[in-house]
Amino acid sequence: MNRIKTFFLLFGDIVALYASLLATLALRYGSGFYEQFVDVHVVPFTIIFILWVILFYIAGLYDLRRLHNNIDFLRTLALATALNATLAILLFYFIPAFGIAPKTNLFIFFLIFVVIEIIWRRLANTFLASGEAPNRIVLVGDDLVADEIVKTIRENPQFGYAIVQQIHEQNDPAALERAVAESHANIIAVPRHLKKESAFALALYTLFGKGILVIDIADLYERVLRKVPLTDIEETWFLENIEGAGKYYDSLKRAAEFVFALIVGVVLLPFEILIALIVKLSSPGPVIYRQLRMGQNGQPFMLYKFRTMRNDAEKHGAQWSSGSNDARVTAFGKFLRASHLDELPQLWNIIRGDISFVGPRPERPEFVSELKKKIPYYEIRLILKPGLTGWAQINHHADRDLDDVSEKLQYDIYYLENRSLIFDALIILRTVKTAVTKTGE
Repeated sequence: MNRIKTFFLLFGDIVALYASLLATLALRYGSGFYEQFVDVHVVPFTIIFILWVILFYIAGLYDLRRLHNNIDFLRTLALATALNATLAILLFYFIPAFGIAPKTNLFIFFLIFVVIEIIWRRLANTFLASGEAPNRIVLVGDDLVADEIVKTIRENPQFGYAIVQQIHEQNDPAALERAVAESHANIIAVPRHLKKESAFALALYTLFGKGILVIDIADLYERVLRKVPLTDIEETWFLENIEGAGKYYDSLKRAAEFVFALIVGVVLLPFEILIALIVKLSSPGPVIYRQLRMGQNGQPFMLYKFRTMRNDAEKHGAQWSSGSNDARVTAFGKFLRASHLDELPQLWNIIRGDISFVGPRPERPEFVSELKKKIPYYEIRLILKPGLTGWAQINHHADRDLDDVSEKLQYDIYYLENRSLIFDALIILRTVKTAVTKTGE
């Protein structure tokens, strides 16, 4: 259902782009507009439109979680459109092979497109959030996981879900049957352990025979929040969901990453040399910071980064960063961290095979040994190679306490289960967007 909604938005944007172009040409060339469209404009503008859609995607304009008619959405749409306009102007002026003098045509096109796109997107947001949700859920449970599901679904009707009843008496088959009948629900979400209760399992089986879909709360949580709840899974969940996930992709990923990291490293070498000079001149100490981290299957390796802290930052021992207010971070180091440019030397780690472009954050061994004792299933993230970026890193801020680590572990497990080429590409694009946004703040 959500993929259909995303395609609906994409199709509408494409229609808005070409409709704006045709309207522009009609204003400029009158009855000869179609010949102009076919002979001159369709190819270069199609190239531009493909880049526009990619930038819209990076900006999050196809993320159903952001489709609200509020100031934040309009600000995002305006920023993405302004960036696209700048990109179009640069391409048309610096690629004369396009054969178009864009000043007047682009100006008219931008005005028309902005009007059409704002109207279309506001109508689309309203439409996606309106009407009766096709997925009517009876939710069994009243813990923090259930509360988080209810809150998220209520705030995002465009997901197509609705909690029609929530049953707090968890082991009451009669209450469940009444709730389904009264609310005309078509989905039941239950904790995994209730499926093992004979009376409750019989009620679920009877309702399933009537066409009611029965899913685990953990699965619903995963669909809605894109992370895995630690409190509603057990060891068997990993055996059922992680075994074999991404196995064939992992074998291809290494070769592609080696080649890509080598090319990027050579291309960016002059830029890295410039950063190294600024680091050296701005504060005393080494340019490259070396730190032991825990890799795949618990194998330690040496991680390389541009130094962003004072040289005596850990004179009192290892400690977590306190975020943007950490007094140990240098002025230039704050910029490097916000833009993620401090991580460029990790291209060498990727070439060596220590880490991947995408994966869980590589943690320090002294922290891992403690976290494994305090957070259930923490060691499962070590199945994968750590990453330069990752699903947890782009969805949650840096670790400041155990709650942050636990939250990010839920995202890491979700990535472990769902990793793929498309998912990695999405994470990399979101990382680029996050880096650009934070650097500009």
